[in-house]
Amino acid sequence: MPESGPTHIPAEAHTPAAPSAPSAAPRRASLLVTLVLGGLTALPPLSMDMYLPALPEVTQALGAPAATVQLTLTACLAGLALGQLVAGPMSDKWGRRRPLLIGMIVYVAATAVCALAPGIEPLIAFRLLQGLAGAAAIVIARAVVRDLYDGVEMARFFSTLMLISGAAPIVAPLIGGQVLRITDWRGVFHILTGVGVLLTFVVWKWLGETLPPERRHSGGVGEALRTMRGLLADRVFTGYMLAGSLAFAALFAYISASPFVVQEIYGASPQTFSLLFGLNSVGLVAVGQINGKLLVGRVSMDKVLGFGLAVITLASVALLLMTSGVFGHVGLLPVSAGLFALMSAMGLAMPNTNAQALMRTPHAAGSASALLGTSSFLIGAVASPLVGVAGEATAVPMAVVQLVCAVGAVGCFLGLCRPWRKQPVTP
Repeated sequence: MPESGPTHIPAEAHTPAAPSAPSAAPRRASLLVTLVLGGLTALPPLSMDMYLPALPEVTQALGAPAATVQLTLTACLAGLALGQLVAGPMSDKWGRRRPLLIGMIVYVAATAVCALAPGIEPLIAFRLLQGLAGAAAIVIARAVVRDLYDGVEMARFFSTLMLISGAAPIVAPLIGGQVLRITDWRGVFHILTGVGVLLTFVVWKWLGETLPPERRHSGGVGEALRTMRGLLADRVFTGYMLAGSLAFAALFAYISASPFVVQEIYGASPQTFSLLFGLNSVGLVAVGQINGKLLVGRVSMDKVLGFGLAVITLASVALLLMTSGVFGHVGLLPVSAGLFALMSAMGLAMPNTNAQALMRTPHAAGSASALLGTSSFLIGAVASPLVGVAGEATAVPMAVVQLVCAVGAVGCFLGLCRPWRKQPVTP
């Protein structure tokens, strides 16, 4: 099929006509490409969120404390972070397709073994491997977006991806809650294995190569490290990276703590938790679409990003006041409203930090994507166990972690990005 065909980008497209800049051809092909890339970016949240309603059950089934069980989330996040440092530069050297398929195959195998884990230690170990392999999906998906789009179009495409990938946090806990009604927590991993097999086939069948040979890096690990060092030396790139990563950590503090906060502290069922989690994800997706369809191209991305970070900070303050008893005993509804505001504002923060950072790095999209993802998941992995330091009877640590991360994100945005100044783009 010719490269400009309307259905997909063929695997054999290695000519100079392959997209090195935005063009009509990728956009004509973007519907199917968007669906595939959306599935890839949805895989990490699907892997984590479908498992969330089962966390209390895992503590009972494996006889492990809640803080130890939360390490299964931390291990997956750490794997997603470290794996991107490998998969991103590999995709710059060998193209996007081959490293992606290898990562997907290993992901399927690791997920299948998670379902058979006899204890908490093997489960943590294979969740780490699952994250390491699944990292290829998210980092290469971002790199493919950078191959295809630039500027405002890239920001819009990230917001469109949020519509698809955002369905994962909505559907995953709902599926997880229903799975727990008919089977145990191991059934969640059986379903994730099937999803991995399906997505691997879709990638093999329909996602072709977007990085032609003449644009690949021929160097090895040394060149990859030098490239990353050069990216980190760019103060503005680093500012966007850290601002986005800290905002993600505030989000992941909610993801990690909410099963215990909603179910153990407020006494909700796994099904109620799943519905609330899905509602919050709807807010994230809806605001992401407002960003992509209405704001990008009309309002400065920095202004939108600043507003989103401000809302995240205010929501974190409100949650801390409510959970610490300043307003007396507060029920589930006001706390859920605060979490909804925080989650929704992520629809402004995440696509714009990614787009602004990647616009500065057309020469090394894979390495830049790896740094963005690694920073997000490493900081998220640190935030995850901190929300449980005071036990399962209080939500104050969750709110404290969220507020610290939100204030840090604002500080990095203002102090490093300096949005009131025009910044030159890295050549």
